[in-house]
Amino acid sequence: MFVSLRHRNARRFFLGLLVSNVGTWMQMTAVSLVVYNITHRATDTGMNLLAQFLPMLLLGSWAGAVADRHDKRRTAILTQSLQALLAFALGAVTLGGWANLPSLYVLSTLLGIVNAFDNPARRGFVIELVEPNEISNAVSLNTAVMTGSRIVGPALAALLMQQLDHRTGPGWLFLMNGVSFVAILWPLIAVDQTGLHRSPPARRGGTPVRDAIRFIVTDRRLLTVFVVFALVGTFAFNYSVSLLKIADARFNHKYLFGVLLATTGFGSMIGSLLTAARSKVTTDWFLASGLLLGVAGPLMAWAPSVWFAIIASVPVGMGG
Repeated sequence: MFVSLRHRNARRFFLGLLVSNVGTWMQMTAVSLVVYNITHRATDTGMNLLAQFLPMLLLGSWAGAVADRHDKRRTAILTQSLQALLAFALGAVTLGGWANLPSLYVLSTLLGIVNAFDNPARRGFVIELVEPNEISNAVSLNTAVMTGSRIVGPALAALLMQQLDHRTGPGWLFLMNGVSFVAILWPLIAVDQTGLHRSPPARRGGTPVRDAIRFIVTDRRLLTVFVVFALVGTFAFNYSVSLLKIADARFNHKYLFGVLLATTGFGSMIGSLLTAARSKVTTDWFLASGLLLGVAGPLMAWAPSVWFAIIASVPVGMGG
């Protein structure tokens, strides 16, 4: 399950990623709550998430082509630094009392653009940390670390926001997130480059995005996986809106949102580690995970009590 951690570069990277992502999830939770506190409309929270993730949808393929052509480590250093600067900007706006929907949407859009380039570069760098036969394990551990941080970050955000002024207090959380990027920038900068298994940069020119689409369309298994990802991603991965509304509308406790997001993260970490323990991830495993998510989602929607919702959120995370 933890074979990738025999590499020093991987150990340092995953530790830094864990610390940094606690701050990232703390910020994401706090931003959703700040938007919701302004209008008490889940629609506006969804619009803020749209502003953050639409650039990733529109630019993701081209950003991947850029990552293929450049040093992934240097690209990740640049994108992580920009995310830190945006966190500080968000903190300054909130502490200054200027946080409103337009300013939050603009900053979320900028963050989404940076993330569109960060995701392929950072995930591509992960597989350079280990031997080729350990790539599946490294990718699963990367997911486990990112989802594991979702246990601490949202719960910490919910706890602190109950103690702080609801208008300016979240600004301190955003500043804390900005500082947390030091944890991931350090292993990226100090990495032992002689131990990396670099992938050769792609040649410039050509039609890399169209080539990738043609490759997927002509491979039945890959096409099936991408169609499933599109459907499930569209309708099932809506935690940051649905859990917030369930917490407030059904249980009259909006800060329960952080707890539900955290327990979903706990389930995600279990699912990621179980996947990491497999030497080969089969289609049956993929199918079983999707079915678990499909069953657990309606259970969460039906949850008659807080404790039922907390328990149901674990298989939601595992399936996801």
